Amino acid sequence: MKIFSFRGYRQSVFCSFFCITAINLLPSVAWGQQAITVQGKIYDNLSSLPGVNITVKGTAVQTISNYDGSYIIKTTTKDTLVFSMMGYAKKEIAIQGRNTINVAMVEEATALQEVKINAGYYSVKEKERTGSIARMTSKDIEKQPVANVLATMQGRMAGVEVTQDSGAPGGTFQIKIRGQNSLRADGNQPLYIIDGVSYSSETIGSINTSGMMPTMTSPLNSINPSDIESIEILKDADATAIYGSRGANGVVLMTTKKGKSGKTVFSVNVSKGVASITKKLDLMNTQEYLAMRAQAFANDGITTYPDYAYDINGTWDQNCYTDWQEELIGGTAEINNLQASVSGGSKNTQYLLSGNTRSETTVYPKAFKYKKSAAHFSMNHAADDNRFKLNFSANYTAQNNNQPATDLTAVSRTLAPNAPALYDANGNLNWENSTWDNPLALLESEFLSKIKDFNANTVLSYNVLPNLQLKTSLGYTDLRSNESNTQPSTMYNPAYGLGSEISGISNNITSRTSWIAEPQINWNWNLGKAKIETLLGTTFQSQTTNRLFQSGFGFSSNSLIHDLASANLKTIDLSDETVYKYQAVFARINYNYDSRYILNITARRDGSSRFGPGKQFANFGAIGAAWVFSEEEFLQGNNILSFGKLRTSYGTTGNDQIGDYQFLDTYVSSGNTYNGTIGLQPIRLFNPEFGWETNKKFEVALETGFFQDRIFLTSAYYNNRSTNQLVGIPLPGTTGFQTLQGNLDATVQNTGLEFTLATKNVTGNDFSWSTNFNISFNRNKLLSYPGLETSSYANTYVVGQSVNIVKLYHYTGFNPVTNLYEFEDVNNDGQITSLADRQTIANLSPKYFGGVQNNFRYKNLQLDFLFHFVKQESFGYMPGVPGTAVNQLSEVSNQQLPYTSGANGAVISAYYRYGLSDAALQDASFVRLKNVSLTYDIPLKAKSLKCQLYFQGQNLLTFTSYNSGDPEFKFSGYLPPLRVFTTGVKVTL
Repeated sequence: MKIFSFRGYRQSVFCSFFCITAINLLPSVAWGQQAITVQGKIYDNLSSLPGVNITVKGTAVQTISNYDGSYIIKTTTKDTLVFSMMGYAKKEIAIQGRNTINVAMVEEATALQEVKINAGYYSVKEKERTGSIARMTSKDIEKQPVANVLATMQGRMAGVEVTQDSGAPGGTFQIKIRGQNSLRADGNQPLYIIDGVSYSSETIGSINTSGMMPTMTSPLNSINPSDIESIEILKDADATAIYGSRGANGVVLMTTKKGKSGKTVFSVNVSKGVASITKKLDLMNTQEYLAMRAQAFANDGITTYPDYAYDINGTWDQNCYTDWQEELIGGTAEINNLQASVSGGSKNTQYLLSGNTRSETTVYPKAFKYKKSAAHFSMNHAADDNRFKLNFSANYTAQNNNQPATDLTAVSRTLAPNAPALYDANGNLNWENSTWDNPLALLESEFLSKIKDFNANTVLSYNVLPNLQLKTSLGYTDLRSNESNTQPSTMYNPAYGLGSEISGISNNITSRTSWIAEPQINWNWNLGKAKIETLLGTTFQSQTTNRLFQSGFGFSSNSLIHDLASANLKTIDLSDETVYKYQAVFARINYNYDSRYILNITARRDGSSRFGPGKQFANFGAIGAAWVFSEEEFLQGNNILSFGKLRTSYGTTGNDQIGDYQFLDTYVSSGNTYNGTIGLQPIRLFNPEFGWETNKKFEVALETGFFQDRIFLTSAYYNNRSTNQLVGIPLPGTTGFQTLQGNLDATVQNTGLEFTLATKNVTGNDFSWSTNFNISFNRNKLLSYPGLETSSYANTYVVGQSVNIVKLYHYTGFNPVTNLYEFEDVNNDGQITSLADRQTIANLSPKYFGGVQNNFRYKNLQLDFLFHFVKQESFGYMPGVPGTAVNQLSEVSNQQLPYTSGANGAVISAYYRYGLSDAALQDASFVRLKNVSLTYDIPLKAKSLKCQLYFQGQNLLTFTSYNSGDPEFKFSGYLPPLRVFTTGVKVTL
């Protein structure tokens, strides 16, 4: 047997060498004959798209698009390029001799269903989620010139209602997810989670120092929008029950930006903007105002004007007119913003470091400023075998807010139009011989706030086995707040002869630190077509809050007003420390059969220090199910329905938003001295019997995609019931206490419908257009309230009605004989009384709300705009009794109204009843062009350099029939939201 032949071996080697050489030479010849370089940019509907894989079809030649979406690849004139990326439809484009090919990638919902979204303790594929989760990304956040992250959500998410408390810099926002669950106004806040760390939303200010703000200072202002990568809103029981007692009002998950592997990327974003009020009220001019005043005195039978009626008795110039809205709140605020970042890393380690500074002035006629600076760092590391992973992120924010302590908005709308000039001939404040209080003097009183906030999180994970992971999340937060409200003597008329001995200051110092540790075990395994995921974890959390409220009065000089040691009289109004401790055990099991039938079960046992012995622990849980019916065989191959899922969930969550030590009998210093000792006085009665509020949630939803998901519709119905309400139960005055904290057997229900529609109207290489629409209908109802008729809330709530109602008189008309408004005497007792005759019910909750967003792209130019709409009722503007020295809407001069100078008590009483009647209600519905963003990517020869110019606008146009100010704003006496215009440039290298 012939085993080896050297000659044969030599021939074999030669043939092999020849073949290999020929194979390698053939492409070289082809390249040499027809080789070209193709370059271009890749976009989605919104912006440039990095990370797209570009392959020459049928070869191994490939590349990946850069961070700015650009790419370069060598190929031949007759080849075809294949563009692919997870979440986008694959594209094949024949080169046909072209050197430049720009590509618009189209989001493919079928592929997007495979993308995992953040559900808090775990991530889940969009296709396979059983819960209700709304999401927005940095693409939408970055296009809004706002300082508060909650502002970015307005009109963009179904079921999420966001309202603004003040248009002043540093103003706060309120958020409700699927309505109001608790009777307590402060019991409806959602749970905020930043990179896995719970973030307390409890106010850190004081009513004594909040000044011009209608609400106390919120810590949420510390969150820097430009650092946020995505926001997920968890709404139903399936999504929130794993958070137990903290998920009753929904969960807001915020994920900060992370670094990506690749070359080091530097980015600088600079913008400058201006802001002004959106709308001025149409008020009376001088002639209309004086005619009203003259008629009022005539109605009262007064022929000689009193000495104090300076506006009409000739003391003030009756031919003078000043638009006080323009003078006092009509200024232009300046906004400056600078953001810089550096990011990059290797396959194993990625990092990102960014810094931001933002400053805003005000529309008031004095230099006030709000400054916020932030730093963000993120690092991700994975071992070579990918078993050990470390994720670390930290955020630090410093705020310095200097604002007037008094909002001039109300003054600007009520001041007589012929009031004197603000300054005299020498440029000093004009007091016009002590005939008025100069409104600019109010600006001498200032609100100062300094807040420093640090938030850090570390996640350590180790894969013991391919399907078994040990994980620990560690978090720490530290917040320091120091705010003051000054009342210097310079805010008073110098003619009074008051010196700095009457000057005062109120000061609030708050510090809040917390830590959280959450060890977890994840175990997953497959059983044929079935896949099972399990999660078991625990939570240990502690939060300590220290508060010091103090005040000083009488200073030797106003320059010492911020030095409490210089005050002649010093008081400590409150000094306390509260500790909140929280423990929990949570679990999740998810069963998925063939990606069609999905069952998700979550459970949590919570323990909170806010309840007494025996009431500290409670159990919460939920079950969710989904059927992806588009995967069934009978729907395969159809050209219309590309995706379909039916899901439902039911479960319970809780609420412990009641504050610390509410079950104990607590004491404060009385401030009174007895035998040289300052005594204590009780402020709260002992009641260890109250426990958790419970919220039971049910939802059913249908998700459908049509025509390769170019049309995607989600419809959802929900029913939430909150029971065991934690409220202050009123007590008789003889007890010495106003309320007793306890559980009320009242039930609040929220039902609603939510619809979201996403369409891809045009998808082309040069032009694309997509639309997103959402609308929400929420109905709030008080189902039960035992003993309501005999309680102090009898005139506030009605069983079967919303908890946001107002009881009103029914207006029957104006009687020209008596010159009075008239109202229905409901009980026919011959008199109009508040308790008996205010029986007409007005529901102030929105009937529906939503938004429409459109995205256009033409080559390097992109346009994005959002319309926000709300259907609602609100009270009209009523500044004071017509005829008194208060300006009115100009339309009042054309109406038959009961004028009085203030001498007719019957007219005054009728006016205030009118303000509490159904006649004062107006349709406050509106459609607002909430946001506009226009960007242009400058084409540059240097492919490593990207330069983008942009324009952004906020609150640009409002369409409404409401004539009493801003229809979106809830506080008529405060500065409404501002219209903002911003231009900027973003450079990336």
